[in-house]
Amino acid sequence: MNYTYVLAPGTQVREEDFGLLFYSMPGPRLHFTSLGNMLGSRFFIGKLTIEQWLTERDPGNTITSEQRSALVNVLCQLRDKGVIIER
Repeated sequence: MNYTYVLAPGTQVREEDFGLLFYSMPGPRLHFTSLGNMLGSRFFIGKLTIEQWLTERDPGNTITSEQRSALVNVLCQLRDKGVIIER
């Protein structure tokens, strides 16, 4: 995926032990991701693609294809729900 992502207006994200917690004020709704530490809140400043983020976070390339696929699916779900914006 060659996209970057930013939070949609009125959305906040917080890192938790299980992953990320998104709060969307227009809802208001809570969205949880159970990705552990694979994705951090800094990712949503829109500077890095997911591939760049993973390379920076995991230089040894230990993330499995299943984990990578789960991460992409979560990003697509959050985008479809209007929590994040794909650029």
